[in-house]
Amino acid sequence: MAKKVIMIIEDDPAISEMLNFNLTKEGYEVVLASDADEAVKMLDEKEVDFFIVDIMLPGSMDGFDFIRSVKSNDKFKNSPVLILSAKDDPADKVAGLELGSDDYVTKPFNVRELIARIKSIFRRQQQAMQIKEEGPKKIIAKDLEIDTERYEVLIRGNAVELTPLEFELLTFLAKNEGKVFSRDVLLDKLWGYDYFGDTRTVDVHIRRLRTKIEEDPSNPKYIITVRGKGYKFRDPGKEKLDY
Repeated sequence: MAKKVIMIIEDDPAISEMLNFNLTKEGYEVVLASDADEAVKMLDEKEVDFFIVDIMLPGSMDGFDFIRSVKSNDKFKNSPVLILSAKDDPADKVAGLELGSDDYVTKPFNVRELIARIKSIFRRQQQAMQIKEEGPKKIIAKDLEIDTERYEVLIRGNAVELTPLEFELLTFLAKNEGKVFSRDVLLDKLWGYDYFGDTRTVDVHIRRLRTKIEEDPSNPKYIITVRGKGYKFRDPGKEKLDY
């Protein structure tokens, strides 16, 4: 099996080399870039499975700009992104997650924890691809259709493009229709580790998912917030709903 390729975009040589050493020991192939401009050029010729991105970078692009570029590129739009930054403002964390990053780790950091998170993200990505082998092949709720065999989601007959995490989140909730899951439980089930950040990570991904499947994201019909408890999925096509 080919090695997974991780690109690190980091302008601190000490951090880059430390990550390079430890990730290489774990069996990954590592590609280093000191700024986003260099990374973009390298992507023309390089296959990358995972990105570790600093926010504050020299050059014409910061980390957020780079993530926007990656997520708009069909070749890499589904490649996981982990932000590694000294900026610990909650607004920066939310902004990074809103752009489609999978995780946000602040400096200083524990390298073993970081590697555990990377492995968890890869594992979650693989699990998302295997969902189609488990349970019902199709989940239909009024205008929403989740096809776990084709790994696609349709809303009113139109295909919706979801990230692996968004697909897994939607499928997990839909398979457990009506059951309320707290943010902590969703983090454990879908992120696969004890998340040390705040639970707004879940809120951000729920919000992104709603913008893709809900006709009116501010008044959701499928993914319902249960105040003080968490989230649940409902089928608005069923009669005598009691929510």
